[in-house]
Amino acid sequence: MAILFHRANDALNINLPSGDDQLSVNGSDWLWAVTAIYVVSFIAFYATSFVARSGEKIFHYLFTIALLAGSISYFAIASDLAFVEIPVVNHKPDDPWTRQIFWAEYVNWVVSFPVVTIALGLLSGVSWATILYNVALSWTWVISYLVAAFTTSNYKWGFYAFGTTAWALLAVSTLVGGTTSARRVEVSRDHTLLAGWINLLWLLYPIAWGLSDGGNRIGVTPAYIFFGVLDVLLVPVLSFAFLFLSRRWDYGRLNIAFTRYGRVNQVGGAFPEKSTTAPAPPVVGEQAA
Repeated sequence: MAILFHRANDALNINLPSGDDQLSVNGSDWLWAVTAIYVVSFIAFYATSFVARSGEKIFHYLFTIALLAGSISYFAIASDLAFVEIPVVNHKPDDPWTRQIFWAEYVNWVVSFPVVTIALGLLSGVSWATILYNVALSWTWVISYLVAAFTTSNYKWGFYAFGTTAWALLAVSTLVGGTTSARRVEVSRDHTLLAGWINLLWLLYPIAWGLSDGGNRIGVTPAYIFFGVLDVLLVPVLSFAFLFLSRRWDYGRLNIAFTRYGRVNQVGGAFPEKSTTAPAPPVVGEQAA
């Protein structure tokens, strides 16, 4: 019975941490909890896609990808994998000289930030050009932070500045441009709620990065407690918020009822392929019109 009830986290014994400042067992325990939240959310969210109406599964598809990518990333971090030992700068005499930085976290953001951006763009009714612009800004933000984390000199703060500029442009686009467009499709209340929640969390990411991988002011374990809380609130919590609120959205009015013709308006309340009669095949020997 003792064997059945015994639970131990041996990840750090099997996959040895590296660096003077490294992930602790307690930190790994927390990351396993985050992994479990992502996995359970992924299974639950994917299951709901089978009961969603035809043409109204876009948010299911988007957040299923983000939840699956987050599950994989946090599994890697909790297992003490997917990291690099990086020398830190501006350390005090008693501070660690090297730090364990997990690149898997940035892979998670490369997937989750664009997913959140696309979902918010589809809800607000902005153009595809604006959605692509916002996705590019989110990638610029994350990749700049990734390069900064792996830079071993104070030049990292230059990359940090570029990434934070991309974040600021993304915030303006989603809050100002998105809100204006959302009023036209009469979802301004829900859009304001979701966009405000997203941008509040996004505001904390530059702070968390500056204290952890950037400034080395907090250790690896506190950093990933911080990042873990932010990621859970940004993806699993947000995904179910979208699912709950979407029940009262008119997908036809929002122009997000996808058909084989793409993202098009419904004709008379029906999809185009359901309201258009297929042309008759030409008679043999007769030239088609």
